[in-house]
Amino acid sequence: MLNRKQKHVLLKFFSMFSVVRGYNILVIVLAQYLASIFIFGKHLSLGQVVFDPALLMLVVASAVSIAGGYIINNFYDSEKDLINRPNKSMLDKLVSQNTKLSFYFVLNFSAAIMASYVSFTAVLFFAVYIFLLWFYSHKLKRYAVLGNLISAILTITPFFALLIYYKHFNATILWHAFYLFLLILIKEIVKDLENIKGDITLDYKTIPIQYGVKKTKLLIAFLIGLTIIPVSFLVNCHIVGQMEIYFLGSIAVLLFCLFLLWKATTKKQYVWLHNIIKIVMILGVLSILLIDVDLVINRIF
Repeated sequence: MLNRKQKHVLLKFFSMFSVVRGYNILVIVLAQYLASIFIFGKHLSLGQVVFDPALLMLVVASAVSIAGGYIINNFYDSEKDLINRPNKSMLDKLVSQNTKLSFYFVLNFSAAIMASYVSFTAVLFFAVYIFLLWFYSHKLKRYAVLGNLISAILTITPFFALLIYYKHFNATILWHAFYLFLLILIKEIVKDLENIKGDITLDYKTIPIQYGVKKTKLLIAFLIGLTIIPVSFLVNCHIVGQMEIYFLGSIAVLLFCLFLLWKATTKKQYVWLHNIIKIVMILGVLSILLIDVDLVINRIF
């Protein structure tokens, strides 16, 4: 049995894990490694990719930068979260704001140190990325459309670090990035519908507040329609292997989400939609393995 002090330490750990959204970071780390193995570094052996110290530093620098971004976002959103997510907010408050800020600076400094192991270009990349994460939380997220666009761009930015490292770029990667960007943008706008109460209270200029719920739903419907474009190019014009099953299935799920969206009126319904889209994104990460099943079998077995 844990004593009171040990329980308190454990609760603080879970509190910080909640603040930095550790589950999201784990998914991003997995996505970066899978992309490195099966897309960017598929010409290399599994050992060359997995045991590459420079890649490890790049991935960890991405992870700690993102964690820092979540901390500063939590710092600026503490009042809004108290309204929109009271249970999560109470857990997050187990760690003081001063501790969070101290951890924020430590994480960002660590990212710079790790990036310096790779190259000076990597250091500049993460310096700009860290600044943009702060500027988004401090200013940009309060503005309709712009805040959503910047949030989606910042979410996919760590994958551009892999482009810089491997110096490998082609149209297939561009279409993958465009599809992921659209999914993230849809998720962010659904989250605005979910958080409308707190956003109104704190005078955030989000899309639902500026243009109304009906127009926001029409925008989401338009973005879901746009996802057909990258999926069509990836399935018909590029080699995605069995990942074609994921893309076609995801379109079906998104169309179902559109049906649910049109009927949604409560916060609980928007939370369900938000979670379904997150699951689609996670399955997208795992489905990277389907691009070349033979390669997966050869590398694992």
